[in-house]
Amino acid sequence: MLELRTDRMLFTIPYDKHDKESIIELLKLHPEVHFVSFAGVDIAGNDTDERIPIKLFIGDIDKMLIHGVQTDGSSVNLPRIAELNNAKVDMIPDRDVNWYVDYNFSNIDVNTGLPVGTLRIPSILVHNDRKPVGARAILRDSLEKFKADIMEEMKRAPYVADYIGGLDSVDDIEEIVLTSATELEFWVRTPDDKADREELSTSQELKEQYWKRTYGPVRTALEKTIEILDCYGLDMEMGHKEVGGVKSKLTSSGHMDHIMEQLEIDWKFASPMQAADNEKLVKYIVRDVFNEFGLNTTFKAKPVEGVAGSGEHTHLGVCARLKSGEMINLFNTKDMTEDFMSPIGYGSLMGILKNYEAMNPFISSTTNSFKRLKPGYEAPICIVTSLGHDPKEPSRNRTILIGLVRDLANPMATRFELRSPNPKSNTYLVLATGYMAMLNGIKAALEGSKTPKDLEASISKKTGEKDFYLEEEREYRSEKNVFEDFTAEERSKLFGNPPRTVWENLRSFDMYPDKVAAVTDGIMDEQTLDSYRTYILNEWATEYHFRNIPNAMDDIKECVKAHGEDATDFDEASWDEINKLRFAIAKDSMNSKSLLTRAREALDRKDYDLASELQIEIQSKVEDLKKKYSDYKRNLFL
Repeated sequence: MLELRTDRMLFTIPYDKHDKESIIELLKLHPEVHFVSFAGVDIAGNDTDERIPIKLFIGDIDKMLIHGVQTDGSSVNLPRIAELNNAKVDMIPDRDVNWYVDYNFSNIDVNTGLPVGTLRIPSILVHNDRKPVGARAILRDSLEKFKADIMEEMKRAPYVADYIGGLDSVDDIEEIVLTSATELEFWVRTPDDKADREELSTSQELKEQYWKRTYGPVRTALEKTIEILDCYGLDMEMGHKEVGGVKSKLTSSGHMDHIMEQLEIDWKFASPMQAADNEKLVKYIVRDVFNEFGLNTTFKAKPVEGVAGSGEHTHLGVCARLKSGEMINLFNTKDMTEDFMSPIGYGSLMGILKNYEAMNPFISSTTNSFKRLKPGYEAPICIVTSLGHDPKEPSRNRTILIGLVRDLANPMATRFELRSPNPKSNTYLVLATGYMAMLNGIKAALEGSKTPKDLEASISKKTGEKDFYLEEEREYRSEKNVFEDFTAEERSKLFGNPPRTVWENLRSFDMYPDKVAAVTDGIMDEQTLDSYRTYILNEWATEYHFRNIPNAMDDIKECVKAHGEDATDFDEASWDEINKLRFAIAKDSMNSKSLLTRAREALDRKDYDLASELQIEIQSKVEDLKKKYSDYKRNLFL
């Protein structure tokens, strides 16, 4: 199974080989590549996929490399832009990133004995021959703006060179180099197995899975995945078990069953656009390889209630290549033991913290994502950072939103780790809005001629203290455990009230216009922002109406009367309380409507404020019901 002849297979066509002659030569050397697919990325982060015979592509390559291929508004998610009556969309090849070959392990070419491959060409969507649209176009524009604007800001504030390690003068900079990476967590299980929440929770508390040895098909699939991804040039770093999961069981036939495990795989950084493309590639390979071993994978943020969800920590860095050819990290100071960061670093971090309310709708855009962002599961719940206890001793606080990663022995490793994204986040938009927020903070820091000491004082301010940039009634830094050392009320007072639903998150677009302007200026016009808002709202309302509400009803139906003649008064009282809760959530009467009915009606009349409040109440009551029912069942003999 998956015994691939990797030495004979084509995995990538690098960005410096995208001329016509090089492409044709490579494809002729690799007859296992049968098809070409133009992968345009829409506003939702979905990429298109089609099968164009390789012969047709080579015969029409001059036109396709320039004009791409056409699709329409019904095949991509671009509401308010590519409508049914205005649906012309072209997919234009992006020749600045690597192209990769997507292999079908289940379809073997009879002539070569190799899997049939499809050359995937990342593409920019263009509407009506004039307007680049979609998440890929937004990220491209944000990166171009960041690089151009930061150079202009540094030239206007040449003092900053005095505080950047390895830089004597701003004039020494040849170009800005941005680096990003994501860490992918996911759950894997045998088909049709249902999770035992109590068993999973207990295993998590005992740390029985975290970084433990993998066994059976999970081990083999993980190793195969890492080996294959390395062939694509991703420079794999590691794969390991994450905190969630339980031990699998060995059947009488010698096979592993009842697999329910959480894994993580990591690879090295790249340019932000390449990093976003790499993440998509990794997900496809993970799913394909694990499927070959009879295992299901899910990239949901919270696949199982009550245990750890899956994050996709996103790293952001800013470097510069000097005219001498040397590469330096713009976040570093001259003396890394004296200050945590340069003004560029501090400004970047402060920009994300101040403008995060406008970033968040691009990061947490599903109901499931909010289920992950709860205290106690190592997922962030507040807009707060940590720098470390002392510049001489880099430390990590895993309870904050975004942290500073430093290694005194490796200055190029200095970067930020944003901990709120999940595997379903649109990485193109996470990175686009992240770099734009960083640019906003850099401009403020440099325009004020702020030094590292000035900026450390700003980011460490207490509530009620005025600042040149950050908000007066907020705090932004904590070296404490945010989950345990603050009450919910204290967290809200110090770090702001986090949204609880997709609707509350989307309202940030109206509540914080200045912050929205900071993260969208020059990269999203009103039509584009409206397109994204429309997409997210439709997704939330549709899923809520036709998936979340029916799922809640299914949960309630599973809570059935289970005691018999041996019932005690405790059993009778427990069931009575459970039944009342079941009726309140899901059962209508002539005089009253259940929570589920009220939620459906609120969605139907587009009363999203009420629908959002009801969603919170439904989730709370269903969780309460599940706990009560578990306690009730625990007291029964059968």
